[in-house]
Amino acid sequence: MNTPSQPGQERPVPELSVIVGERRQLINLAYRLLGSLAEAEDAVQETYARWYALPRRQQEAIASPGAWLTTVATRVCLDLLGSARARRERYVGEWIPEPLPDRSEWIGGPAGGSGGPADPADWVTLDESVSMAFLVVLEAMTPAERVAFILHDVFRYPFPEVAGIVGRTPAACRQLAASARRRIRAAQAPATPTGAQAGLVRHFKEAWEARDITALIALLAPDATMTADGGGLAGAALRPVRGGERIAQYLVHLADRAPGLTLLERTVNGRPGLVARHGGRTATVAAFELADGRITRIWAVRNPEKLRPWTEDDPRDG
Repeated sequence: MNTPSQPGQERPVPELSVIVGERRQLINLAYRLLGSLAEAEDAVQETYARWYALPRRQQEAIASPGAWLTTVATRVCLDLLGSARARRERYVGEWIPEPLPDRSEWIGGPAGGSGGPADPADWVTLDESVSMAFLVVLEAMTPAERVAFILHDVFRYPFPEVAGIVGRTPAACRQLAASARRRIRAAQAPATPTGAQAGLVRHFKEAWEARDITALIALLAPDATMTADGGGLAGAALRPVRGGERIAQYLVHLADRAPGLTLLERTVNGRPGLVARHGGRTATVAAFELADGRITRIWAVRNPEKLRPWTEDDPRDG
């Protein structure tokens, strides 16, 4: 426990609850920086390992443990982002950020409600900064752009603080964030109200279940793109499927090959999406981007290593 410090003494070591209380913020930051819940967990674990490895006197000398933890977590993420590019060049097929369910829809989630969150997915605040479209744009940024933008525009850190964290000048960080902002604007589709997206996704689900190619084509933009991520662990197209007609044919072919496929409307990264379940297990989590009343992008995650919060038996299936 903390004890009052006497004149001339160092600050007391922060209480464990204070340090652990920073975990939600760190998971939120690391997931947005890395696009992977598993990597975010690793980054936060490494951050805490560094804190607990500090001698007691150094811990006492840290004025703001929260700021210290944020700085270390960000630097760990920067290192991971640098190495991730090389790893993703060796990745089998396309790499898509790890999808997250809404807390209320998380399979095997916090039923019963006692104790803390049972899974790190439950720590992530779902808003526009974790939509799949947003995370995909972040993937195209340099690590420095991504960090400067997330810290300043999403978490509202002033540029002098961002500079201290990433080791650049405030002016350089301001330029990095501005560059990232331009990328976001260039790639961003007009916002679609959640209700409208939910309705379109529902119609898409019904057309897919009916194997109605004509209806699917009508719901897809002519230049729509579907990107799948199997990671070499699940069957998936290795390259994006382009064109509404080709996507519709591909989806019907998939349904024909998987009799008993069940489609469920679920929230994926804060937006209406679909979950495909086969044999009682989640096979695919799909996120959508819409424009002008049609689906323009589909991101289908099939890599089972990215579907941990979605993979338990869902009581709603029965």
